[in-house]
Amino acid sequence: MTMKSSTNFNPQAHATLIGSLPFEDHDNAQDVVLKYIDQIPIWVQLPCYPQERLLTQFTEGFPGLRQSDDTVYFDPNAEDFEAEFLQFFEEFLAVKEGAKSIEESVFALSKDRGKGFYCFLEKVRSMDPKPYALKGQITGPFTLLTGIKDKDGKFAFYNPQLREAIVQGLSLKAAFQAKKLKELSPHAIVFLDEPALAGFGSSTMVGISASEVQKDLKISIDAIHDEGALCGVHVCANTEWSLLLDPSLELDIISFDAFDYLDRFLIYKDKILNFIKKGGIIAWGFVPTQKEEEILSATPDSLMERYEEVLRELGITKEEFLNSSLITPSCGTGLLSKELSEKVLSLTRDLSQKIRDLS
Repeated sequence: MTMKSSTNFNPQAHATLIGSLPFEDHDNAQDVVLKYIDQIPIWVQLPCYPQERLLTQFTEGFPGLRQSDDTVYFDPNAEDFEAEFLQFFEEFLAVKEGAKSIEESVFALSKDRGKGFYCFLEKVRSMDPKPYALKGQITGPFTLLTGIKDKDGKFAFYNPQLREAIVQGLSLKAAFQAKKLKELSPHAIVFLDEPALAGFGSSTMVGISASEVQKDLKISIDAIHDEGALCGVHVCANTEWSLLLDPSLELDIISFDAFDYLDRFLIYKDKILNFIKKGGIIAWGFVPTQKEEEILSATPDSLMERYEEVLRELGITKEEFLNSSLITPSCGTGLLSKELSEKVLSLTRDLSQKIRDLS
């Protein structure tokens, strides 16, 4: 059972985005988003700033972590390692037990690392009418736990103490976003960005089981649900999709690169249909973001071929697609030029509208 039914959220193949954009000014970047994506806009992440990158933006306040430029690592032998953990979990328990407001805790996104977030909230407050829904995003636990390493290259995932802190801390950081978005909209969505799941099962991740990954994800999913928001997971390549399609995870939205990996995803036809039947939503990343030539040559008409393939392979109607789908780019556009980024946003908007008009 997903949160979709209890929140009366109907995706209707609306367009939304993955977080990163290639701009330097948050206000300008947010205006560009709102120009193209007016129904389910996102707050922007600008990776030109080191504090807004995948492994840095949401690690503020975590114990045991150190940062050199934009590289985050952990040092279990540091003198203050244990003291930092004690202080962290004292604050975690204070928030969980209601003794401290999450807005006043280390789990709130700071103004330094969340400039795009606060710019977004300010703009939405002044909008009339408001968008149908608001979307936020946070780096997922698996990506942080396999992206952060010690000096010997060992994943934080394998340090039980640090793993617990990151998993629990991320869940409250995700809950903070959900809470603030829900204050401005009845429909709030928070994505856990999990690019590292593309490497799940590889030789570098031997010994990490699907159940462990699901357990860590579920803690953030539940925290987002507790705030009355929907939770999605975005993977920008191929992965073991049955891990995310598992009903016990109670995930609301699966977001993926449907430009390059649609055939790999559709292999799981029965599980996808079951996911949709139970209220799940697929965010189809039909719009290319990886290669300049693919972006330049793409048109709404050419991208409709993938939409038609989904209808054909899954055996669903246009109406069933509308009721269970969002339309997105395949990934963020933070590494593209500004011109290509805007082309991606324009394609996403136009493709969404074309699908909606046909249904």
